[in-house]
Amino acid sequence: MPITVKDDLPAIAKLRHENVFVMPQSRALTQEIRPMRLAILNLMPNKVETEVQFIRLLANTPLQVHVDLLRLDTHRSSENSEQHLDMFYRYFSDVKDQNYDALIVTGAPLAHLEYEDVIYWQELCEFFDWAEHHVTSTLFSCWAAYAAIYHHHGIKRTLRTDKISGVFQHHCYFNHGALTRGFDDHFYVPHSRYGHIENARFNASKELVVLAGSEEAGAYLIKNQSGSQVYITGHPEYDADTLKKEYERDLAKGPDAPKPLHYFPNDDVTITPSKAWQSHAFLLFSNWLNYYVYQTTPYDINLVSQDVRTNNYAE
Repeated sequence: MPITVKDDLPAIAKLRHENVFVMPQSRALTQEIRPMRLAILNLMPNKVETEVQFIRLLANTPLQVHVDLLRLDTHRSSENSEQHLDMFYRYFSDVKDQNYDALIVTGAPLAHLEYEDVIYWQELCEFFDWAEHHVTSTLFSCWAAYAAIYHHHGIKRTLRTDKISGVFQHHCYFNHGALTRGFDDHFYVPHSRYGHIENARFNASKELVVLAGSEEAGAYLIKNQSGSQVYITGHPEYDADTLKKEYERDLAKGPDAPKPLHYFPNDDVTITPSKAWQSHAFLLFSNWLNYYVYQTTPYDINLVSQDVRTNNYAE
């Protein structure tokens, strides 16, 4: 089954061109099935590009997933038309009384700001707390992962002077685990961040488990004990040219921008990079939706707010 989105969402055309099966709501309503309800809080300025990247990964699953795009009431994106947001996004205040099986919170270009200096930090913390009681499992990406780890577990990132940028080899730290089921011995993930938390600080927490990481990039895949929170510090959703665009953007700000590691063929920026992480990305999101959402969420979605979760088959 595919994901379902509003019929005229611009991302649909691009995804169909990629042979990704996306079902419009008008057709989904004719099927007698209870789809998984998933929300995406999109904090990135490039809304459409981010929508395409995450919806692409969600579509590669046998589950039917209905997607709602969310925005914070106190956050305004200057780089996007209000018309697009008004047409396709719902305010947090409009869904506070609703429940979701799954939630994705994207990264945000706020690398050098202290969390408390983020203009919408207070509402974001409220959103994080809301998700704990209205969502079966939440996946936090990059900046949002570090922000949620800080909010929920009190572990604060450190900011590196040098940016972690590139495509890095990773491996799993455990032989058995639901999120990493089917992973190769080594797999690749793009990273683009200044934030970093040492593995020792995660290991000191009784609630968090680091499932996979990289010798160069550090901890990558982290979850809490119940699986209601999943954190990814990298960007498995990235397109093949996303790091290239970021590098060119950074070069425009100054000639000392770090070149992404292990990314350009022969380290030559004139050669088009290839995508070496797509299979891993599809499998990660499929595992998450299956083991920590579908196998865990109550059939009656109204029970999510009562924290009624089925014993899952994850571990």
